[in-house]
Amino acid sequence: MNTNNSFNLPFYVKTTILLVGIFAFTSMLYIAQDIIVPLIFSVMIAVLLYPIVNFFVRMKMNRVVAIIFTLFLTILVTASLTALIFRQASIFVDSWPLMVEKFSITINEFTHWASRYFDLNQWKVNRWITNTKNDSLTMSGAEVGKTMFVVGNGLMVMLLVPVYVFLLLYYNKLIIEFIHRVFVSSDQNQISKIISETKTVIQRYLAGLVIEAIIVAILNTAALFALGIEYAILLGILGALLNVIPYIGGLVAVALPMAVALATKDSGMYALYVLGIYYIIQLIDNNLIVPMVVSSKVRINALFAIIVVFAGNALWGISGMFLSIPLLAIIKVIFDHIEPLKPWGFLLGDTIPTTSKITPIIKKFKKKITE
Repeated sequence: MNTNNSFNLPFYVKTTILLVGIFAFTSMLYIAQDIIVPLIFSVMIAVLLYPIVNFFVRMKMNRVVAIIFTLFLTILVTASLTALIFRQASIFVDSWPLMVEKFSITINEFTHWASRYFDLNQWKVNRWITNTKNDSLTMSGAEVGKTMFVVGNGLMVMLLVPVYVFLLLYYNKLIIEFIHRVFVSSDQNQISKIISETKTVIQRYLAGLVIEAIIVAILNTAALFALGIEYAILLGILGALLNVIPYIGGLVAVALPMAVALATKDSGMYALYVLGIYYIIQLIDNNLIVPMVVSSKVRINALFAIIVVFAGNALWGISGMFLSIPLLAIIKVIFDHIEPLKPWGFLLGDTIPTTSKITPIIKKFKKKITE
């Protein structure tokens, strides 16, 4: 009896098993997100900070002290940025009632114009706006408890991440040795190459994102200051942070200052000025900044980038949107170094072949058939 044939399953059975496995794995990722998401963030931060720790170690500093000092500097910079954002946000909140009043006046003027231009019943339009506003307020009140719970979880994560980062940096050699022992039957040089390139991808991609965010924040803030838009610093920084989320964050980033311009300026043209300047900044970002500091490090085609951003949002929310592209880049690096998975790595990339490598093989095969 041929034992190999006894394990040959029909295609539909293999497909079913694969789909069930993917569903089970995805469910585990969703259920355990409170553990997995902070750990993934910690791994990426640890890999990003690893060269800095090594620099201090080469300067004859004790490794534990070097890790603590690096974490202290990172927390100090993060806390300073957070304090700046909260300070600007508090000013924004204080002015919120006045902005809402002005924005309501603008909306009323717009509905009056739209009702005349499009021959609509203004009373019905106003009633729809009022009902929508009331529903929104009711929903917001009901969601207060949930929001507080989410904020509490976020604070717990913020306290856990530095601990994770410290331990990952401290046990770095142990973790790498563990990976080598797990794949002891594989080519160890290949394993070392995959680990090295994965670390490089994370370091360069995250460093590129930080540089991009700083440049975009400066451009956004300068543009808003030039237009005289209030809360320019807050909106500029928020726009840069939202811009990190591929393709989607940019839309939200421009909507916020446009809404503020409508609420604080006498003319609606300022909102169009904001849209035009942000469009120019996006062109500079996409055609100059990103190719120089981000895309040169991680080459993922736009189709899969958009898919994983939405999938990350469905799985882990906003955190998933931020993590989707780095995780996909790591998967591509692994695929590119495993022979059976190389076609999938090629599919994830953005290299468009000028001529197909399979075409000469097909022609040669046809020639043999005709002969």
